[in-house]
Amino acid sequence: MNHLHQAIQRCPRVAVYGTLKHGHRNHHWLNGADMLGQDRLTGITLYDLGPYPGAKLTPSTGVTVEVYAINAEQLARLDQLEGYFHHAPSQGLYNRSYWSGRPDDCSFRPPTDPSVRD
Repeated sequence: MNHLHQAIQRCPRVAVYGTLKHGHRNHHWLNGADMLGQDRLTGITLYDLGPYPGAKLTPSTGVTVEVYAINAEQLARLDQLEGYFHHAPSQGLYNRSYWSGRPDDCSFRPPTDPSVRD
């Protein structure tokens, strides 16, 4: 659990797209998280993978994401949903990336699916 606390200390926010957004089927995994607002990412492109979208780190016209303040428990739930293993991150369909829109800001985002990487 220490790795979760370290990740949250580095950046206590997550930006989500697809099924984790408000009103979609997996949003309940963010129960208790405070929505901070929305952002538009032009550094990722979404792909239809069937039951959920995947993202690739390539320029686009923009993907609208919701940004939430989260804690270690909420991050653990997201890891469970996405099948993320901190000791072997390349084995899952989810990869964490840190992004910064401003020098004083960061967003902790799960943007990439290894199956759509170059």
